Amino acid sequence: MSADTKLQDRFGRRVEYLRLSVTDRCDLRCTYCIPEGFKNFEEPAHWLSFDEIERVIGAFARMGVSKVRLTGGEPLLRRKLPELVQRLNALNGVTDLSLSTNATQLARHAAELKKAGISRLNISLDSLDPERFSQIVRRDCLDQVLAGLMAAKEAGFAPIKINMVVMKDVNDNEIDDMVAFCIEHDFTLRMIEAMPMGETGRNAQFLDLQPVKERLQQRFGLIDGVMAGGGPARYLKTPNGAFTVGFITPLSQHFCDTCNRVRLSVDGTLYLCLGQDESLELRPLLRAGASDIELEEAIRAAIELKPQRHEFRENPGQVVRFMSLTGG
Repeated sequence: MSADTKLQDRFGRRVEYLRLSVTDRCDLRCTYCIPEGFKNFEEPAHWLSFDEIERVIGAFARMGVSKVRLTGGEPLLRRKLPELVQRLNALNGVTDLSLSTNATQLARHAAELKKAGISRLNISLDSLDPERFSQIVRRDCLDQVLAGLMAAKEAGFAPIKINMVVMKDVNDNEIDDMVAFCIEHDFTLRMIEAMPMGETGRNAQFLDLQPVKERLQQRFGLIDGVMAGGGPARYLKTPNGAFTVGFITPLSQHFCDTCNRVRLSVDGTLYLCLGQDESLELRPLLRAGASDIELEEAIRAAIELKPQRHEFRENPGQVVRFMSLTGG
């Protein structure tokens, strides 16, 4: 593939990573994500079909996007998901197919997903305390999540990354427990700062992770590390490689200058930045019979709209859509 066929925005950043939402529905109501009682989900008739998804991902792959992550909502709520995984895994150019999940449904799907072609998993787990966990996700299901985690481990997924949104005076006193849990099970821990996405995100108790990073560096003698995935986390590891921890810090230390990703929502809206509103609706093009060339031209034009950076600190009320509606 020649350099001029690859996707590059006007700031010189190469787009190589697509986060694909296969549903905006979720069986949890995490306090920083979806409001309790929210029902204004996208109509199923507006969801991209598997055929439409395959066309879009194929177009992105022809332009150099090699990493695709399936997200939601909760992606395991999309029926026949392993079938879609097989189809995407077969596309020329897609070399890294991963999935983000809350793991409530994972125990019964882990082996099939591995067989279908999912290579890596990111699993949301904000607390190991059953009562606190249920307060955060508004459902008593920690046992299900842990069972899903162990099923993924048994199925041979590696690495398994644990995503912990760390919130001040909510679960910040569990960091050491989560570190110990991940060391015990050979999981990678990724700590995430709460982002002001929609009213729920703005109400989350933001915690600056820089002091946490410094404390763990001193405790474990952490050194710089690298992990597969191409996402925003900055990784550190113990000198013997026994433990790896990542920090996703969109507020305290943003990573916009190296952003290589875009997001496709379940209804075919291509979002160019998690913290901005620039977007392009691909569904009308697909359903109007656009050719592959027309589809690729539209995607290239959209990439030109990708902003230089978000404004979470400067303008925290700018993004009104919830995280689950954007695609994780």
